[in-house]
Amino acid sequence: MATQPTVTLNDGRTMPQLGLGVWKATNEEVVTAIHAALEAGYRSIDTAAIYKNEEGVGNALEQASVPREELFITTKLWNGDQTAAPKALEESLKKLKLDYVDLYLIHWPVPSKDNYVQAWRELVKLREEGLIKSIGVCNFQIPHLKRLLDETGVTPVINQIELHPLLQQQELRQWNADNRIITESWSPLAQGGKGVFDTEIIKHLAAKYGKTPAQIVIRWHLDSGLVVIPKSVTPARIKENWDVLDFSLGQDELQQIATLDNGTRLGSHPDKMSQV
Repeated sequence: MATQPTVTLNDGRTMPQLGLGVWKATNEEVVTAIHAALEAGYRSIDTAAIYKNEEGVGNALEQASVPREELFITTKLWNGDQTAAPKALEESLKKLKLDYVDLYLIHWPVPSKDNYVQAWRELVKLREEGLIKSIGVCNFQIPHLKRLLDETGVTPVINQIELHPLLQQQELRQWNADNRIITESWSPLAQGGKGVFDTEIIKHLAAKYGKTPAQIVIRWHLDSGLVVIPKSVTPARIKENWDVLDFSLGQDELQQIATLDNGTRLGSHPDKMSQV
């Protein structure tokens, strides 16, 4: 079994660089998916309160033979709960059947509500209480991050953002790096690879390395220093997504993939997301 790479967070903890995302998976599907992932070698699982599958994740983890200390479990604070983070975390922990989560993220900044700084202060307290090991954010733009740092002095360990070959967010990634924030990619395959897998660059690299287009894109994330959490509920696909640890892309090949960036955003823009 290949040993997966890790990243070191700015709080000194380490995190697997390749994990399993479970967005849109049902409670039933997620149990099968996590069993397949753990068998393949994954140790990082990324869920969220709004995914409505934390109970399934908890059931899978309860059944798993992998020791808790080897697992890295992420969940997220939903928008409407930013003024009630302690209660929201308590509910998530209950569903996950855990005493703590390894990473707790504010899911969206929702600047129109202007609650994210106070929510961040609550996450800092919850970390101090031991209910969370590391704290971070999702979908935060540079102005949102600056406010967190300026008003609290506490830097997120992670900023999880939409990131794939069509939306590479170079400026935000550089700002994250300059401030010791790891960038994590959601929708890393551009939601099924539409407009990515059929490009000449990706097809050429897949043929060269004897890999699938999806495997090439996952490897691009890893070689770019990103944490990546491809979502799947299909055991064969989960194993395939893991089978990227036996090769790496050259710098020139990473630069070729960089040319695919055209700013295509598949999810909401963080400044406009107001769903609670």
